[in-house]
Amino acid sequence: MLPRLALAAALSMFALGGAQAGPQYVDETGFAVSGYDPVAFFDMTPAPIGQRQPQAVPGKASITAEYNGARWAFSSAANRDRFLADPAKYAPAHDGHCAYGVAQGGKVPGNPNLWRIVDGQLKLNITPTVVGLWESDIAGNVSKARENWRTLEADPASTRKWTAIDDNKPTYAVVGPIAD
Repeated sequence: MLPRLALAAALSMFALGGAQAGPQYVDETGFAVSGYDPVAFFDMTPAPIGQRQPQAVPGKASITAEYNGARWAFSSAANRDRFLADPAKYAPAHDGHCAYGVAQGGKVPGNPNLWRIVDGQLKLNITPTVVGLWESDIAGNVSKARENWRTLEADPASTRKWTAIDDNKPTYAVVGPIAD
C-alpha cells in the first residue's frame, strides 16, 4: 500500500508540473543567480544577438524566497510574489548553470549578466567568449542542452565561481543581493 501511495504522489507532482529540479547552482553569495532578481530579466528589453545584454538587477537581502533548495533575492516584493506564483517560469534553465556548458555535456556556473531568454526560459552563460559560441547556433545549442540535461540534471551543482574567471571581470560591478 505504501509504495502505491508514494508512486501516486510522485505521479501527481509530475502531472502538476511540480517535479523536482536538479541541484541549484549557488555561488559564494549563498543565493541562486548570485543574488540577482530572476523575475527582472523578464521585464528587460533584450539586446539583439551579438550585443551585450542589459545588466542583471540585484535583489535585496531583505526580500527573499526559497525554491529548489536555494535562497533567491528580489528587487521588490512584487517580483518575489510573481516568482512564488510560478517559480519554474522565472528560475534559470539548467538550475542556473551555463546553457552552452550543458550543451557541451557539463555543468559549469552561469554568469547572471550573460543572459538571454529563449522560448520563455532564462538561459545563462559563463563568459563573454562562451556567449559568442552559444549565440552562433542558439537553436542547435538549446536542442543539445535539452538532450544532455536528461543525464546531467541529477549530477551535483557546480562548485566553481564565475567571478573567479578573469574574462568575467568587466561583466559585473555588484555580486550578491544589496543591503537596504
